[in-house]
Amino acid sequence: MISFLSGKLILKQNNKIHVLTSSGVGYEVHVSAPFFVELRIDQEIQLHTYLKVSENAMELFGFRNADEKEFFELLISVSGVGPKTALNVLALGSMEQIQSAIARGDVSYLTQVSGIGKKTAERLVVELKSKMVERGTGNEGGRVENSEVLGEVVEALVGMGYSREEARVAVKDLSPKDKDVSTLLKKALRLLSN
Repeated sequence: MISFLSGKLILKQNNKIHVLTSSGVGYEVHVSAPFFVELRIDQEIQLHTYLKVSENAMELFGFRNADEKEFFELLISVSGVGPKTALNVLALGSMEQIQSAIARGDVSYLTQVSGIGKKTAERLVVELKSKMVERGTGNEGGRVENSEVLGEVVEALVGMGYSREEARVAVKDLSPKDKDVSTLLKKALRLLSN
């Protein structure tokens, strides 16, 4: 099992990176879209990894930290959620926002993910809600409203012609203190124009 990689990033394409280790072995690793955007060629990186072995292939999935990997493993434990769909879930927002949405049962927020329909989103909620509540997510005041507002901003950006992925990346770092859709939309547009 390959659970951790350390090396130099030598290639980026289609949400996959290629990492060359000090021993001279290169690994192709799938990463979430927001993480992919942050990474730079020739950067030294360390990744927690998950190895998926199937009849046809062995695929590595990389994460910023152990918590993100643990959450990914929770997501793929749900029937109908594969590793690539789980990466799309991770691209939806911060881990706290996603976990809070699951804890609240916010199916509409989760269906914004490419590859997740209403039934799969409902299954995610049913199977993981108690685990999210145990972790202490979903109980904070304002989180429900915040995720709904961020969802509206994503939809507005998609309506303006941005891809859903670009919209999610722009929205993920917006301050939860700004709950007004128009204010958040203006900030997201500024980020996208940079």
